Amino acid sequence: MNAPTSYPASVEMIRKLVSFPTVSRDSNLALIEFVREYLKPLDADVRLTFDEDKRKANLFATLGPRRQGGIVLSGHTDVVPVQGQAWETDPFTLIERDGKLYGRGTSDMKGFIAVVLALLPEFVGRGLSTPLHMAFSYDEEVGCIGVGRMIDDLTAAGIKPQSCIVGEPTLMHPVIAHKGKKSYRATVKGLASHSAYAPSGVNAVEAAAEAVAFLKRLARRHRDGGPYDRAFDVAHTTVHTGVFHGGTALNIVPHECTFDFEFRHLPGDDPAKLFAEFNAYVKQTLEPEMRAVYKDAGFDIRLMSEIPALDNRAETEVVALAQALSGHHDIGKVSYGTEGSQFQRAGIPTVICGPGSIEQAHKPNEFVALEQIAASEAFLRGLMARCCEK
Repeated sequence: MNAPTSYPASVEMIRKLVSFPTVSRDSNLALIEFVREYLKPLDADVRLTFDEDKRKANLFATLGPRRQGGIVLSGHTDVVPVQGQAWETDPFTLIERDGKLYGRGTSDMKGFIAVVLALLPEFVGRGLSTPLHMAFSYDEEVGCIGVGRMIDDLTAAGIKPQSCIVGEPTLMHPVIAHKGKKSYRATVKGLASHSAYAPSGVNAVEAAAEAVAFLKRLARRHRDGGPYDRAFDVAHTTVHTGVFHGGTALNIVPHECTFDFEFRHLPGDDPAKLFAEFNAYVKQTLEPEMRAVYKDAGFDIRLMSEIPALDNRAETEVVALAQALSGHHDIGKVSYGTEGSQFQRAGIPTVICGPGSIEQAHKPNEFVALEQIAASEAFLRGLMARCCEK
């Protein structure tokens, strides 16, 4: 990848944002307060919405004319954990090396937020003729939780932007669709006993394992038989089990087990049908056998998070805008989820286009190329030409 023709102006802002360790399990308030203070000299209207514990906040800010319409530039402030990853440097200290910026969140997605913040004084200085909104949310990485509260607040306040650009890493190529996601936690209750008398107990681990095996069969069925949408990087709905805990000792029949699983579904595929099929197997096959030994045995399955699918039309005005500003006229579809689908569901046409590669996200030694940051700056300066007076 070639070096940028000019050094990006936003690198110092990226350095500052990366220094906030906003892992989803922790607070993001220090970063939000920094952004609020940064916006004060720019005469921004700022709205904050908080989680139940007041430990996390969304920030929605408006610059330019205070009227309906305008463009939202959206990004999430939280990052995934670094524990257990083989980082070569401090993940919360920005390191520049060989045309790349290393640090947690550089690609996903503090790089985009930093570019937006760094260029806001230019937007203001050139005289905004249309509203420019910033939407910075919490807990995207654990289910796009924060943005829902933000959108509810905007709806209640009668604020209706015209369109939204989400700066998730797409290598600055416009993306018009992504899969939806539903994630669940299953808690399996059995009955403990000495393993020498295993038939007198109910083995929660074995029941959970049978349930996970059924999920794997669903995954293979979609892999081998579709339905397919070849425009996606993974062309079919996926079924995945990511966490499994149970048992205390080999000579004890385990009385409890938990596992987390998810469906990442194509926009046209119904995850409710998948869950109903899984739940029917649990209720009709597994639980009767368990309850024949212990009447209180069984499964408790609860929804943890839900991200709707994004399925925008290629001819939408905001898609054409992203194509023009990025210089890329191809459009893509991706398997990861974003807050974009919630803006779209709220009636705000949305496109995804941002610097960096999703292949670098969630990994040790995460990086974004300086070339990508420069391209993102060029994208936003092109937006200035369209929504500023000079």
